[in-house]
Amino acid sequence: MKDCTHCIVRNRAICAGLETYELELLGQLGRKQRVSKGQTVFWEGDDAVVVANVIEGVLKASMTLSDGREQIVGIVFSSDFIGRPFGQHSPYSVTALTDAELCIFSRSTFDSFAQQHPELENKLLRRTLNELDRAQSWMLLLGKKTATERIATLLLEMSVRLGETGCTIDNGALDAFELPLDRQQIGDVLGLTIETVSRQFSKLKADGVIHVPDRRTVCIRDRARLQDLSAAA
Repeated sequence: MKDCTHCIVRNRAICAGLETYELELLGQLGRKQRVSKGQTVFWEGDDAVVVANVIEGVLKASMTLSDGREQIVGIVFSSDFIGRPFGQHSPYSVTALTDAELCIFSRSTFDSFAQQHPELENKLLRRTLNELDRAQSWMLLLGKKTATERIATLLLEMSVRLGETGCTIDNGALDAFELPLDRQQIGDVLGLTIETVSRQFSKLKADGVIHVPDRRTVCIRDRARLQDLSAAA
């Protein structure tokens, strides 16, 4: 990396809050790496050799059942942190849904750096708590929300997360964006069949809530209505 002060996600990534001299030290430890769509960065169960900040792109975190079926357990966006610091093994695989760029660190080196810099350790703790909050919210979504509510929730989250680019923490949600997931993957994330996902998209389109000019592009036409639908549970 060499110079973290010019990183485009500096103010949103886990290293935000570090002093300039600390960023300089951290920059000497990391390296940028381009990742192609479909490339797996971490494999479930493998040794946790590296950790990384996502600079650009969208990735998925997934786990595999004994019969080979995949379950997507999370979507990773720019400024998110991936890997298992202070851990020996990766609990899930991480695969690029789009071309992406990462700032990669050796896990052991990153662990040592974090132990010497309390602000980074605090960030890691807050990240862990935020992940717990998201997991609890996801339990609510899968356990109580209807198919329509699940789709609406996902589209709203995508519009916000995909709008977070550069150093600015809040750039505003996007009204038009390209989905990094296909219909089957959306079903996997939300616990729905591909047929149900397609029906829900068609219904939202017919009701004038969204416009879907192609299989990947979504234009939100009535955000207030979409928010009402997502919160109906």
